[in-house]
Amino acid sequence: MKHITKTYPGVRALDNVDFEVAKGEVHALVGENGAGKSTLMKILAGALPMDSGEILLDGAPVHITSPQKAMDLGISIIYQEFNLVPYLNAAENIFLGREPRGALPGFINFPVMYAEAQKVIDQLGVRLNVRTPVNRLSIAQQQMVEVAKATSRKASIIAMDEPSATLTEHELESLFDLIRSLKEKGVSIIYISHRLEEIFQIADQVTVLRDGHLVGTNPVAETDRNEIIHMMVGRELKESAVDQKQAAGISAPALTVKNLTRKGVIEDISFTVHRGEVLGVAGLVGAGRTELARAIFGADPIDSGEIWLNGHRVEIRSPRDAIRRGIGLVTEDRKALGLILGMVVRENVSLANLDAVTRVGFVNRREERRVAQRFIGELAIKTPSVEQQVQNLSGGNQQKVVLAKWLFTQSKVLIFDEPTRGIDVGSKVEIYQLMNRLAANGVAIIMISSELPEILGMSDRILVMHEGRISGELSRKDATQEKIMWLATGGK
Repeated sequence: MKHITKTYPGVRALDNVDFEVAKGEVHALVGENGAGKSTLMKILAGALPMDSGEILLDGAPVHITSPQKAMDLGISIIYQEFNLVPYLNAAENIFLGREPRGALPGFINFPVMYAEAQKVIDQLGVRLNVRTPVNRLSIAQQQMVEVAKATSRKASIIAMDEPSATLTEHELESLFDLIRSLKEKGVSIIYISHRLEEIFQIADQVTVLRDGHLVGTNPVAETDRNEIIHMMVGRELKESAVDQKQAAGISAPALTVKNLTRKGVIEDISFTVHRGEVLGVAGLVGAGRTELARAIFGADPIDSGEIWLNGHRVEIRSPRDAIRRGIGLVTEDRKALGLILGMVVRENVSLANLDAVTRVGFVNRREERRVAQRFIGELAIKTPSVEQQVQNLSGGNQQKVVLAKWLFTQSKVLIFDEPTRGIDVGSKVEIYQLMNRLAANGVAIIMISSELPEILGMSDRILVMHEGRISGELSRKDATQEKIMWLATGGK
C-alpha cells in the first residue's frame, strides 16, 4: 500500500501512509485508538475508498472497489466487530454467499456444506458443532467462526483486527498455532493488537501508526516494548497498571450482595465492595462475571438473593432502578450496549441522566452541549465537536464517551466490565488514572477483567469466579497469576 490518504470531515484519518507485507509473514500493525489502523484495513478490504494512493499485489496494481473484489483477490479481513448473521448457524456463516450447490438449480447442498465447515473448524482445534446458531455461541466461539470463514476462502492475505480480545489463554494458543500453520503455507497475516506481548510471540515485523501517519516499521527481533510504546504515543509512558495504582482509602460498605442466584447462570453469590475500593472480578470466559454484573444492574432478573446499598436493602428490577440508586455499568460491548452509535457525542453523554438537562419536559440542548464539552475536556476525548456521531470515533474515544455518560450520573457504585478491551496503551493508562481518582473520591468500583496484569495491578481485593460461583477471594498482597488461574479452573 503506497501513499494512502483518507480524510473525513474535520479529521485526516490517514496521511500518505505506506504499508508493505511480505509473503508468509506475520506483520503486526499497532498504534493508539484513532491512529488509522482500522481505516487502513478497511481500505484494503474494499469497505472504504481511499482519497489517493495505490495498492499492489505481487507487484501489480489492483483496484479494490468492494469487499467482494478484495475477497476475489484473496484478501480476507476479520474485524473487531464480528460480521456474522446471528440466526444462521456456524456453517451457514462460514459459507455465506458461496454455499455449495445441490443437483437442482437454486438449492444448497447442506450435507457437503456441513461436512466442509466442520472440517475447517476441526482444523482450528475448536470444539464446536457447526449446526449451532451463532447467537447461541460464546464470543470466543464466534471469533473462531470468523477465523474459519477467512481460512475457508483460501485467502493469501488475512488481516486480524484485535483477534485475541475475547479469547482465553488456551484459545489464544490455538489461534497462534493456526497463524503459524498459515504462515508455513505462505499466507500473509496482518495482526492488529493492543496487547504488545502478543506481538513478540507471533509477529515478524511491526509497523506503528500515530495520528494517521506512518511512524516506522521494525523487525520484531530488533525492537522492544518500550520502543514500540514510545513510537505509538510519542512520549515515555508506563504501560503497567501496577504503576498507576494508588493506596486505597477504603471506608464503609457501599454495596453488599447476599446469596444472589439466577438459576443455571450464577449461584449463591455473596460479597461486599467498600467506598474507595477497587474490587477485581477474575475468571475464565463463561464463568458468569458479566452475568453477575447484569444481575446487580437489573438488566437480568434474579431468582433469589438480596442487594444492599449503604446498609439498606434495595429492590433493583431494572437498569432504571439501578441508575436512580447510584449504580452505573460500563458494559463489555460498548457498541451494542454502551452507546447509541447513530447519536452524537452530546446525546450519548446525557443519555443516562436526562433529567439533569431537561426543563419542563424538553431537553435543553445548550446545557447538553455544555456538559458534553466539559467531559470532552476532562477525559481528552478526540472528536471534532460535540455534534460528531459516536460511530465515527475510534474505539478508545468511544469508551471515553461511555465513561463520560456514567460520570455525569455521579454514580457511587461503578461496575467496569472489561474496561480496556480493545483500547490502546495510552487510553488504558488514562482509564486506570480515572478509576484511581474515582476511588479516591469514595466511589466503589467493581472491575471485571480477563487481563490478569490489570486485575493484579488495579485491585484492592480479587474475587475469582468459576462456573457461576465465587471459587475464592484473594487480597492484593497475596494474589498471583498462578493463584488466580488455579481458582478460575475450579481449585479450592
